[in-house]
Formats: sequence, C-alpha cells, structure tokens
Amino acid sequence: MSQSTLNSKGQITIPADIRRALGLVDHDRLTLTLMPNGTVLLRAKNKSILDLKGMLPTASGISVSIEEMSMGSA
Repeated sequence: MSQSTLNSKGQITIPADIRRALGLVDHDRLTLTLMPNGTVLLRAKNKSILDLKGMLPTASGISVSIEEMSMGSA
C-alpha cells in the first residue's frame, strides 16, 4: 500500500509505483470518485482521440477516395 500526504494547497503527490502502474505521465488527467463507503477511486482518464494524433506515420502511396473504398467492399 502506498501513502501520500495532503499539502496546504490541497494537493497530493501520487507515488511513483502507482504512476508507473497506471502509465501516467506529466499533464495526464485523472478522475476521482467518492464512493458511498468513503473510499476514493482514482482512475486515469481515458485519452481523447486527439491525443493519438501523430502517433502513426503518415500514409504514403496511393490515395483512395471514400467512393472507391465503398466500391471495393461491395
């Protein structure tokens, strides 16, 4: 079990082992949910599709229109 301390600004530091386990990096967004039993559930917020932009190399080669793609699947 990891522990953290609340500072005077209301901030906590998430221990390194937890950050690694969740794959967190600087500026990642988190959600905190207060459960009925008083437990706080911390989750790494799912990344937006916009966060994925630029991860794959740009396509090179033949361009195909949507119409051509539609004809190919018929």
